[in-house]
Amino acid sequence: QVQLVESGGGLVQPGGSLRLSCAASGSIASIYAMGWYRQAPGKQRELVANINSGGTKNYADSVKGRFTISRENAKNTVYLQMNSLKPEDTAVYYCNFNVRRLGAISAYDYWGQGTQVTVSS
Repeated sequence: QVQLVESGGGLVQPGGSLRLSCAASGSIASIYAMGWYRQAPGKQRELVANINSGGTKNYADSVKGRFTISRENAKNTVYLQMNSLKPEDTAVYYCNFNVRRLGAISAYDYWGQGTQVTVSS
């Protein structure tokens, strides 16, 4: 099994910052892409940012220049530094890892439980 545990969400004022973390544990052979998605009430889940095993990063246009994704492979962890937060960033944020388990041939996507980020004065 593979488990993803997120942390770092909360309530922050507009213009503030938060840092999300997501750590994977379990029978892991390799982690390929790592990413963050978010889902606001009444909206579909959307990609926020992802980073592949080579370190190439991809961001949604709405967060470019404000959010930074990074990964720490030795800890099977991905981070999302969120600066200059806006009310429209309010959502549940989910991490997503593409993982090949020990003894497996193929890789599969795993999701975190979600962490609430609320941007409000």
